[in-house]
Amino acid sequence: MHDGRKPRNGATAANSNTRLSTGLTPRTAQRPAASAMLPRPTNSNTRMNLGPGRPLVGPNDKAWPVASRAPDIADSRRREQMVQRLLEDGITDRLVLEAMRRMPRHAFVDEALASRAYDNAALPIGHGQTISQPRIVAHMIQTARQGRELHRVLEVGTGCGYQAAVLAGVAREVFSVERVRPLHEQAVQRLRALRLPQVRLILGDGTLGLPAFAPFDAIVVAAAGLAVPRALLEQLAVGGRLVAPEGGAEQRLVVIERQPGGHFKRTEGEAVRFVPLQTGVQL
Repeated sequence: MHDGRKPRNGATAANSNTRLSTGLTPRTAQRPAASAMLPRPTNSNTRMNLGPGRPLVGPNDKAWPVASRAPDIADSRRREQMVQRLLEDGITDRLVLEAMRRMPRHAFVDEALASRAYDNAALPIGHGQTISQPRIVAHMIQTARQGRELHRVLEVGTGCGYQAAVLAGVAREVFSVERVRPLHEQAVQRLRALRLPQVRLILGDGTLGLPAFAPFDAIVVAAAGLAVPRALLEQLAVGGRLVAPEGGAEQRLVVIERQPGGHFKRTEGEAVRFVPLQTGVQL
Protein backbone atom coordinates (compact mmCIF):
# COMPACT_ATOMS: atom_id res chain seq x y z
CA MET A 1 0.00 0.00 0.00
CA HIS A 2 1.31 3.39 -1.00
CA ASP A 3 2.39 5.44 2.02
CA GLY A 4 2.04 8.83 0.34
CA ARG A 5 5.56 10.03 1.07
CA LYS A 6 7.54 11.61 -1.73
CA PRO A 7 10.36 9.33 -2.93
CA ARG A 8 13.89 10.54 -2.44
CA ASN A 9 14.53 10.90 -6.15
CA GLY A 10 11.60 13.23 -6.61
CA ALA A 11 9.48 11.21 -7.04
CA THR A 12 -3.08 -2.00 -1.22
CA ALA A 13 -16.47 -12.40 -2.03
CA ALA A 14 -17.34 -10.58 1.09
CA ASN A 15 -21.06 -10.67 1.71
CA SER A 16 -23.48 -11.58 4.45
CA ASN A 17 -22.97 -15.27 3.71
CA THR A 18 -19.17 -15.22 3.69
CA ARG A 19 -17.72 -18.20 5.49
CA LEU A 20 -14.30 -19.44 6.53
CA SER A 21 -13.12 -22.78 5.30
CA THR A 22 -9.76 -24.53 5.07
CA GLY A 23 -8.40 -26.28 2.01
CA LEU A 24 -11.32 -25.27 -0.17
CA THR A 25 -10.96 -26.55 -3.72
CA PRO A 26 -12.80 -24.80 -6.55
CA ARG A 27 -15.20 -26.80 -8.62
CA THR A 28 -13.53 -28.60 -11.51
CA ALA A 29 -15.56 -26.74 -14.06
CA GLN A 30 -14.28 -23.42 -12.75
CA ARG A 31 -10.58 -24.29 -12.58
CA PRO A 32 -8.57 -23.38 -15.69
CA ALA A 33 -6.55 -26.29 -17.04
CA ALA A 34 -3.30 -24.33 -16.78
CA SER A 35 -3.60 -24.16 -13.00
CA ALA A 36 -3.02 -27.89 -12.71
CA MET A 37 0.64 -27.34 -13.55
CA LEU A 38 1.15 -24.78 -10.81
CA PRO A 39 1.97 -25.59 -7.17
CA ARG A 40 -0.67 -25.04 -4.48
CA PRO A 41 0.15 -22.78 -1.52
CA THR A 42 1.90 -24.71 1.22
CA ASN A 43 1.54 -22.20 4.05
CA SER A 44 -0.41 -24.03 6.74
CA ASN A 45 -1.80 -20.76 8.08
CA THR A 46 -3.51 -19.84 4.82
CA ARG A 47 -7.28 -19.68 5.17
CA MET A 48 -9.62 -19.01 2.32
CA ASN A 49 -12.60 -16.77 2.86
CA LEU A 50 -14.73 -17.44 -0.18
CA GLY A 51 -18.30 -16.48 -0.77
CA PRO A 52 -20.89 -18.93 -2.07
CA GLY A 53 -21.56 -19.33 -5.76
CA ARG A 54 -23.84 -16.35 -6.18
CA PRO A 55 -24.23 -14.79 -9.65
CA LEU A 56 -21.53 -12.29 -10.46
CA VAL A 57 -22.44 -8.64 -10.85
CA GLY A 58 -20.84 -7.11 -13.90
CA PRO A 59 -19.05 -3.76 -13.74
CA ASN A 60 -21.78 -2.14 -15.82
CA ASP A 61 -24.67 -3.59 -13.84
CA LYS A 62 -26.82 -0.92 -12.21
CA ALA A 63 -26.83 -2.90 -8.98
CA TRP A 64 -23.07 -2.37 -8.49
CA PRO A 65 -22.07 -1.18 -5.91
CA VAL A 66 -24.55 -0.44 -3.13
CA ALA A 67 -23.44 1.73 -0.24
CA SER A 68 -24.23 0.64 3.29
CA ARG A 69 -25.95 3.90 4.20
CA ALA A 70 -27.85 6.71 2.53
CA PRO A 71 -25.63 8.83 0.27
CA ASP A 72 -24.23 12.03 1.75
CA ILE A 73 -24.25 15.07 -0.54
CA ALA A 74 -20.92 16.35 0.80
CA ASP A 75 -19.30 12.92 0.29
CA SER A 76 -20.64 12.76 -3.26
CA ARG A 77 -19.25 16.21 -4.05
CA ARG A 78 -15.84 15.31 -2.65
CA ARG A 79 -15.79 12.11 -4.69
CA GLU A 80 -16.64 14.06 -7.82
CA GLN A 81 -13.85 16.52 -7.09
CA MET A 82 -11.48 13.58 -6.62
CA VAL A 83 -12.50 12.17 -10.01
CA GLN A 84 -11.88 15.53 -11.67
CA ARG A 85 -8.37 15.57 -10.21
CA LEU A 86 -7.82 12.06 -11.52
CA LEU A 87 -8.81 13.22 -15.00
CA GLU A 88 -6.33 16.08 -14.75
CA ASP A 89 -3.65 13.58 -13.67
CA GLY A 90 -4.11 11.45 -16.78
CA ILE A 91 -6.61 8.82 -15.65
CA THR A 92 -8.79 8.34 -18.72
CA ASP A 93 -10.21 4.82 -18.36
CA ARG A 94 -13.98 5.25 -18.13
CA LEU A 95 -14.56 2.14 -16.03
CA VAL A 96 -11.83 3.09 -13.57
CA LEU A 97 -13.16 6.61 -13.18
CA GLU A 98 -16.71 5.35 -12.65
CA ALA A 99 -15.53 2.81 -10.09
CA MET A 100 -13.68 5.54 -8.19
CA ARG A 101 -16.71 7.83 -8.43
CA ARG A 102 -19.09 5.25 -6.97
CA MET A 103 -16.93 3.75 -4.24
CA PRO A 104 -17.17 5.54 -0.84
CA ARG A 105 -13.49 5.82 0.18
CA HIS A 106 -14.48 7.37 3.51
CA ALA A 107 -16.06 4.03 4.47
CA PHE A 108 -12.60 2.40 4.41
CA VAL A 109 -10.83 4.71 6.87
CA ASP A 110 -11.28 5.57 10.53
CA GLU A 111 -14.05 8.06 11.21
CA ALA A 112 -11.51 10.58 12.48
CA LEU A 113 -9.88 10.60 9.02
CA ALA A 114 -13.09 10.62 6.98
CA SER A 115 -12.79 14.34 6.18
CA ARG A 116 -9.50 13.58 4.39
CA ALA A 117 -10.75 10.51 2.56
CA TYR A 118 -10.95 12.19 -0.84
CA ASP A 119 -7.66 14.06 -0.65
CA ASN A 120 -4.90 12.65 -2.84
CA ALA A 121 -3.11 11.29 0.21
CA ALA A 122 -2.26 7.95 1.75
CA LEU A 123 -3.85 7.48 5.17
CA PRO A 124 -2.94 5.11 8.03
CA ILE A 125 -5.15 2.07 8.55
CA GLY A 126 -3.21 0.49 11.42
CA HIS A 127 -0.67 -2.32 11.70
CA GLY A 128 1.93 -0.23 9.89
CA GLN A 129 -0.18 -0.13 6.70
CA THR A 130 -1.83 2.62 4.68
CA ILE A 131 -4.61 3.10 2.19
CA SER A 132 -2.95 4.22 -1.04
CA GLN A 133 -3.49 7.60 -2.64
CA PRO A 134 -6.53 7.67 -4.96
CA ARG A 135 -4.29 8.59 -7.90
CA ILE A 136 -1.96 5.62 -7.41
CA VAL A 137 -4.94 3.25 -7.03
CA ALA A 138 -6.50 4.53 -10.25
CA HIS A 139 -3.17 4.55 -12.10
CA MET A 140 -2.30 0.96 -11.15
CA ILE A 141 -5.74 -0.36 -12.09
CA GLN A 142 -5.79 1.58 -15.37
CA THR A 143 -2.32 0.25 -16.19
CA ALA A 144 -3.30 -3.33 -15.33
CA ARG A 145 -6.47 -3.12 -17.41
CA GLN A 146 -5.07 -1.27 -20.44
CA GLY A 147 -8.54 -1.11 -21.92
CA ARG A 148 -9.01 -4.89 -21.78
CA GLU A 149 -11.96 -6.78 -20.38
CA LEU A 150 -10.83 -8.39 -17.13
CA HIS A 151 -12.41 -11.62 -15.98
CA ARG A 152 -10.22 -12.73 -13.06
CA VAL A 153 -7.92 -10.42 -11.10
CA LEU A 154 -5.60 -11.02 -8.14
CA GLU A 155 -4.72 -8.32 -5.63
CA VAL A 156 -1.83 -8.86 -3.21
CA GLY A 157 -2.33 -6.77 -0.06
CA THR A 158 -6.02 -6.20 0.68
CA GLY A 159 -5.34 -3.67 3.43
CA CYS A 160 -8.60 -1.89 4.21
CA GLY A 161 -10.30 -3.35 1.13
CA TYR A 162 -10.65 -0.14 -0.89
CA GLN A 163 -8.60 -1.16 -3.92
CA ALA A 164 -10.34 -4.55 -4.07
CA ALA A 165 -13.68 -2.74 -4.05
CA VAL A 166 -12.59 -0.46 -6.90
CA LEU A 167 -11.32 -3.48 -8.84
CA ALA A 168 -14.83 -4.93 -8.53
CA GLY A 169 -15.94 -2.14 -10.84
CA VAL A 170 -13.66 -3.25 -13.68
CA ALA A 171 -13.42 -7.05 -13.32
CA ARG A 172 -15.80 -9.99 -13.16
CA GLU A 173 -13.95 -11.72 -10.30
CA VAL A 174 -11.52 -10.24 -7.78
CA PHE A 175 -9.38 -12.34 -5.45
CA SER A 176 -7.55 -10.35 -2.78
CA VAL A 177 -5.01 -11.74 -0.30
CA GLU A 178 -4.07 -10.11 3.02
CA ARG A 179 -1.46 -11.46 5.47
CA VAL A 180 -2.54 -9.45 8.56
CA ARG A 181 -5.59 -11.07 10.14
CA PRO A 182 -7.13 -7.92 11.76
CA LEU A 183 -6.93 -6.04 8.45
CA HIS A 184 -8.43 -9.00 6.61
CA GLU A 185 -11.32 -9.23 9.06
CA GLN A 186 -12.02 -5.48 8.87
CA ALA A 187 -12.02 -5.63 5.06
CA VAL A 188 -14.48 -8.53 5.14
CA GLN A 189 -16.90 -6.45 7.21
CA ARG A 190 -16.57 -3.41 4.98
CA LEU A 191 -17.07 -5.26 1.71
CA ARG A 192 -19.91 -7.29 3.20
CA ALA A 193 -21.75 -4.02 3.89
CA LEU A 194 -21.21 -2.95 0.27
CA ARG A 195 -22.55 -6.25 -1.08
CA LEU A 196 -19.87 -7.07 -3.64
CA PRO A 197 -20.30 -10.80 -4.32
CA GLN A 198 -17.63 -10.82 -7.03
CA VAL A 199 -14.88 -10.11 -4.47
CA ARG A 200 -13.23 -12.98 -2.59
CA LEU A 201 -11.03 -12.06 0.38
CA ILE A 202 -8.38 -14.52 1.50
CA LEU A 203 -6.19 -14.55 4.60
CA GLY A 204 -2.79 -15.82 3.47
CA ASP A 205 0.69 -15.16 2.14
CA GLY A 206 0.23 -12.99 -0.93
CA THR A 207 3.71 -13.70 -2.28
CA LEU A 208 2.48 -17.24 -3.05
CA GLY A 209 -0.46 -15.96 -5.04
CA LEU A 210 -3.44 -18.28 -5.52
CA PRO A 211 -2.34 -20.97 -7.98
CA ALA A 212 -5.57 -22.95 -7.51
CA PHE A 213 -7.47 -20.04 -9.11
CA ALA A 214 -4.91 -19.00 -11.72
CA PRO A 215 -4.42 -17.85 -14.38
CA PHE A 216 -5.25 -14.20 -13.76
CA ASP A 217 -5.83 -11.53 -16.39
CA ALA A 218 -4.21 -8.98 -14.09
CA ILE A 219 -2.32 -8.95 -10.81
CA VAL A 220 -1.97 -5.79 -8.71
CA VAL A 221 0.53 -5.79 -5.84
CA ALA A 222 0.10 -3.18 -3.09
CA ALA A 223 3.50 -3.57 -1.40
CA ALA A 224 7.08 -3.37 -2.62
CA GLY A 225 9.47 -6.30 -2.77
CA LEU A 226 13.07 -6.22 -3.94
CA ALA A 227 11.85 -8.34 -6.86
CA VAL A 228 8.44 -9.52 -8.03
CA PRO A 229 7.85 -13.06 -6.68
CA ARG A 230 8.23 -15.67 -9.40
CA ALA A 231 5.07 -17.42 -8.17
CA LEU A 232 3.01 -14.38 -9.18
CA LEU A 233 4.52 -14.24 -12.66
CA GLU A 234 3.68 -17.92 -13.19
CA GLN A 235 0.03 -17.18 -12.38
CA LEU A 236 -0.42 -14.55 -15.09
CA ALA A 237 -2.46 -15.54 -18.11
CA VAL A 238 -0.83 -15.08 -21.50
CA GLY A 239 -1.42 -11.42 -22.31
CA GLY A 240 -2.00 -10.68 -18.63
CA ARG A 241 -0.35 -7.77 -16.84
CA LEU A 242 1.17 -7.50 -13.38
CA VAL A 243 1.59 -4.06 -11.82
CA ALA A 244 3.74 -3.78 -8.71
CA PRO A 245 6.15 -1.48 -6.89
CA GLU A 246 9.67 -2.86 -6.76
CA GLY A 247 12.75 -1.86 -4.77
CA GLY A 248 13.92 -0.93 -1.31
CA ALA A 249 14.82 2.67 -0.44
CA GLU A 250 14.32 3.57 -4.10
CA GLN A 251 11.18 2.11 -5.65
CA ARG A 252 9.63 2.15 -9.08
CA LEU A 253 6.34 0.91 -10.42
CA VAL A 254 6.95 -1.98 -12.80
CA VAL A 255 4.62 -3.52 -15.37
CA ILE A 256 5.24 -7.11 -16.44
CA GLU A 257 3.26 -8.63 -19.30
CA ARG A 258 3.22 -12.37 -20.01
CA GLN A 259 3.83 -13.15 -23.66
CA PRO A 260 3.46 -16.42 -25.61
CA GLY A 261 6.20 -18.95 -25.16
CA GLY A 262 6.75 -18.21 -21.48
CA HIS A 263 8.40 -14.85 -22.08
CA PHE A 264 7.82 -11.72 -20.00
CA LYS A 265 8.00 -8.09 -21.09
CA ARG A 266 9.04 -5.71 -18.33
CA THR A 267 8.54 -1.94 -18.26
CA GLU A 268 9.61 0.43 -15.49
CA GLY A 269 7.41 3.40 -14.63
CA GLU A 270 7.27 6.21 -12.13
CA ALA A 271 9.01 6.42 -8.77
CA VAL A 272 6.75 5.42 -5.88
CA ARG A 273 6.85 4.73 -2.15
CA PHE A 274 5.07 1.65 -0.78
CA VAL A 275 5.26 -0.37 2.43
CA PRO A 276 7.48 -3.49 2.19
CA LEU A 277 6.15 -6.75 0.78
CA GLN A 278 6.36 -9.41 3.49
CA THR A 279 5.86 -13.16 3.60
CA GLY A 280 3.91 -15.36 5.99
CA VAL A 281 0.69 -14.70 7.88
CA GLN A 282 0.40 -12.39 10.89
CA LEU A 283 -2.28 -13.64 13.25
